[in-house]
Parts: sequence; structure tokens; C-alpha cells
Amino acid sequence: MAEARHARAPAVTIPTSEVGIAVTFSAKTQYALVSLIELAAIHGQGGVLQVGEIAQRQSIPDRYLEQMLTSLRRAQILRSQRGPKGGYQLARPPAQVKLAEVVSCLEGDPAPPEPSRQSAEFQVLASLEEELAQTRQRLLQETTLQDLLDQRNSLAQSQVMYFI
Repeated sequence: MAEARHARAPAVTIPTSEVGIAVTFSAKTQYALVSLIELAAIHGQGGVLQVGEIAQRQSIPDRYLEQMLTSLRRAQILRSQRGPKGGYQLARPPAQVKLAEVVSCLEGDPAPPEPSRQSAEFQVLASLEEELAQTRQRLLQETTLQDLLDQRNSLAQSQVMYFI
């Protein structure tokens, strides 16, 4: 019997004509959010992290990460410090950084939906797509980096307790 190989499923996209509404994050956005969670964890101490530190811990290509962090700095989500002890830090407390702002910075604003075909079936799908887009945007607007940090800390705590 041949072994079945399980390939990792690609990000799910619900198509809106030629433009898709992503219901998952792109790799770029995932990398940025993971980095921001790390920076959120040290924000209270005023700490900074260098690109190389984050890249090594999270297995992210450092040049790619540098480009994303530069975009976030330009959007005033991050600030950078130069010098041998320099690096990046959040420009505001994690509770004040909404995921919608981060996603918009990295992926741009969602494109308006293309006019749908006129049949009732296509109109139903267009309505569903619009509802998905609105729900996603609302969730991103309501969620902050602090929320992600709290979830990460809770998960890390439960994993530590499990191994004891």
C-alpha cells in the first residue's frame, strides 16, 4: 500500500471575481504579527529587539523581516533605535495597536468588490463575500496586540503546566 502524503493546505480564499477575500493571514502578515507579539511582550520594560533576534527565534528570513518592520516603522506602529544596542520597539502600548492597522499597513486596504453577475445565485455569493469581509474587518478592528499577547501568554502557561 502506498503511503498517503498530506500536503499543507494553502491559505483559503473566498473569491470575489478576480480579487479574493483572505480568511487567513498571508505569510507576510503572519511574520509581522509574530514579531509584533514579541515586541509587545517587552514593551513594558522599554526593551528593544533586533531583527536578527526575532528572525532567529521565529525562523523568519531576516531581510524579509527587515522590510516588514520598516513598513511598520513608517506607519508609526514601530520605532527604531540605532546603535549597537538598537533595534525595534512598539511606538505605542500593545493595547493601542489594532490588528486592522497592521494588516492595512502590510496588505493595503481591501479592494472594493467587483460587480457580480446578475443571477440570483451570484448575488447570494456576493452577499456572503461582503458579509465575510465585514466580519473579518470588524474582528481585526476589535483585536489588539495586547489581546494576542494575552492569548500567547495563556497558551504558554498552559503548556508549561502540562509538562510539569
